[in-house]
Amino acid sequence: MKILQALFFPPEQPGGVSSMVPYIQERFHKLGTEMELFSLPKRIRSKGTGELVFDTFDINEFVGNVIIDRYIQTYKDYLWWADMRIKKSYDLIHAHHPIAALVMKNLFPDTPVIITIHSSYEKELILNGRIEAGGIEEKFLTNIYGELESKLDRIMTVSHSFRQYLSSYVQYSDRMIVIPNGFDEKRFRPSHHENAVPQLITVCRLVPAKGLDILLKACSELKSRGHNYVLHIIGDGPIREELEAMAVDLNIYEETIFYGYMLHPEEFMPFFDIFVLPSRAEAFGSVFAEAALCWLALIGTNVGGIAEQIDDGKNGLLVPVDNIKALADALERMITDPVLRASLAKAAREKAKKTYSLNRVIQQMKTMYASFMDD
Repeated sequence: MKILQALFFPPEQPGGVSSMVPYIQERFHKLGTEMELFSLPKRIRSKGTGELVFDTFDINEFVGNVIIDRYIQTYKDYLWWADMRIKKSYDLIHAHHPIAALVMKNLFPDTPVIITIHSSYEKELILNGRIEAGGIEEKFLTNIYGELESKLDRIMTVSHSFRQYLSSYVQYSDRMIVIPNGFDEKRFRPSHHENAVPQLITVCRLVPAKGLDILLKACSELKSRGHNYVLHIIGDGPIREELEAMAVDLNIYEETIFYGYMLHPEEFMPFFDIFVLPSRAEAFGSVFAEAALCWLALIGTNVGGIAEQIDDGKNGLLVPVDNIKALADALERMITDPVLRASLAKAAREKAKKTYSLNRVIQQMKTMYASFMDD
């Protein structure tokens, strides 16, 4: 069986699916399955030409918008690159981005093409202040889901809550299959320790959707209550300078360390105590599972895939979105009760090992792939 995993970002891209799929490829190779990876290099820009045809909506409604035109050009670039580079056939193609999926079905109409939708681009753009809710860009991007349903052989996603979100834009959401992300436990090496001053860590792209403004304000409240801590922020992004200025204004700059981008944060995480990320939306939130496998106590917001990973009070703490006091209270509870913190961290690791193991993903994918060979 020959399988192509079609990514959007190159495999060396940090985080999420780009970092997960190479481990999947390695496991399938050990099982004797031929599997290759394909993605669009970042250097490919404005190479694709010609017109694209969508079956479920009229693209002419949307041309002329800067964001939509850029999306369409990326589609054309991916099509140009794939048509030029792929010179063999496959038994099945598994795409991990809408553009990759539509391109592959365009080039290989007789090959089963399936997709895992990992996140909502339109929701990210709205939360990051790039587009308006209900605007033409959101309409275009949500129309893509119907196009995927019309053309592809199967749609999968990473959480039940995200499948519910997608149900507004497709006809048969009950046909979608949920396979959460999986992680190779050998990548994570928990370290038994107890820091004298509690060490908080967050890992994410520095964009408004991640809610780091709320985290900094909660940490300021924590300091005003007399608690000692250090907050470590791993990641980079367009609002880094704004967040650093906010830390100064809130008088917590001495307690906060901005590291910037780090290729393998899971090698760094085991030496901390509490992982906290108050995202405003997450389809899955892979970093929570990674932190759990590092044996950290978890604090997250009650949204999307985070709420499916954290059972409040059992393996972590959940707080409402944009609630500074609730987040400060949760951090205070974790900081002042090391027994609770250890108990929640242990439970989080046990759930992550059981539910989000790479072995589980491999078995589910094997079953999925085999179903197309049996058809």
